[in-house]
Amino acid sequence: MAKFTEQQKLYRQINRQFGRATLGYSMLEDGDRILVALSGGKDSLTLLQLMAERSRIYKPRISVVAAHVTMTNIPYKADFGYLKEFCQGLGVELHILESGFDASTDNRKSPCFLCSWNRRKALFTLAQEIGCNKIALGHNMDDFIETMLMNMTFQGAFSAMAPVMQMEKFPITVIRPLCLVNENDVEAYAKECNFPPQVKNCPYEKASNRATMKELLAHLETLNPEARYNLWGAMSNIQSELLPPKIEKKQ
Repeated sequence: MAKFTEQQKLYRQINRQFGRATLGYSMLEDGDRILVALSGGKDSLTLLQLMAERSRIYKPRISVVAAHVTMTNIPYKADFGYLKEFCQGLGVELHILESGFDASTDNRKSPCFLCSWNRRKALFTLAQEIGCNKIALGHNMDDFIETMLMNMTFQGAFSAMAPVMQMEKFPITVIRPLCLVNENDVEAYAKECNFPPQVKNCPYEKASNRATMKELLAHLETLNPEARYNLWGAMSNIQSELLPPKIEKKQ
């Protein structure tokens, strides 16, 4: 019986969840040309590996390209040489883009929102230029749960992210194939693969609530080791009859 290395075991585990997500949420269709957002972090590198391997399967037949967006006003750097070499090893074409924003121009939105939106806008524009109908983002299960906790806490809404989302203003579908993957597995896999860390020096990082939600999720898991999976399951197990209905405001 063949013995697998720790790296191979982790990849097989992640690949199983990747397969469950892409099949269960109908993410891939024959003829898809998919742009993978490659930040250079552990999630996007892992996602690109999975997508590149999946593109070599005959049905449904898909093609994959990658894009890295660098923000000119934030000292958040990736190793371009490594990204190019990584993509070449997978046989994937890489596009490197630049974008930026001025946080002082829109006080209604957080710098994190503006940064994310401008990255996405650059990806949407490129996707249309090179004939991609889908964009794959590297959000894992933890990202979904942390977003849900933030939205409940700060917006009073029970919402997170959609695994598959058709954009309204662009003829593009966003998919998140790592939505069923535990972040701990990706971290362990990245370590086994020796993925290089990015240089993070974002001036807005401390203003983000995501790190706090990450700590909260870790604390919940000390109370119940299955908390992560129960929170994920709760998003598709809404028992509305046991929730208070919305009280409409009187005119």
